Amino acid sequence: MDINTLTAEMSLEESPRPPKSAKREGYLKWEDYFMGTALLAAKRSKDPNCQVGACIVNRENRIVGIGYNGMPNGCSDDTFPWDKNNKQFYVCHAEMNAILNRNIIDLKGCTLYVSRFPCNECAKMIIQSGITKVYYIYDKSPNKDVYIASKKMLEEAYVQFEVFKSEHKTIVIDLTPPLNINVS
Repeated sequence: MDINTLTAEMSLEESPRPPKSAKREGYLKWEDYFMGTALLAAKRSKDPNCQVGACIVNRENRIVGIGYNGMPNGCSDDTFPWDKNNKQFYVCHAEMNAILNRNIIDLKGCTLYVSRFPCNECAKMIIQSGITKVYYIYDKSPNKDVYIASKKMLEEAYVQFEVFKSEHKTIVIDLTPPLNINVS
């Protein structure tokens, strides 16, 4: 029911004030929205083995950077190798791209949402950029030297990190218009 119909049906004698409305239930919490944005960004990755996305958020809950793992600008996704042994020499990680693609100068105090725990090289950029908190979904290889070094540096630099926890297992994005909307 639209506001005009509602207003027309109301009688001033019956209800001198318009009815109060309640906010919608079931909306996404900020944290789920930001991690969902990181996961959506990961869908842009051309890597056949590992799609990672990252989303940087400032203290006002504004997204200030998004990235995914992919080849550097100007380097064709079709020319450079995607196999596990060689891609490491070419691919920019999601965290790097989010930091480099930021839309503000200073990332001090920002939070990073990323699908996979950052490697040691990304940890350096996270620390240097001023990001103070990292949420991640999984840590694929916690016993590898690159991740041990990452944790050591993040801890030493007082960058908090923790596994992302959500009440939702999935967030569904339906790209079809609502049934009552006429699309031409």
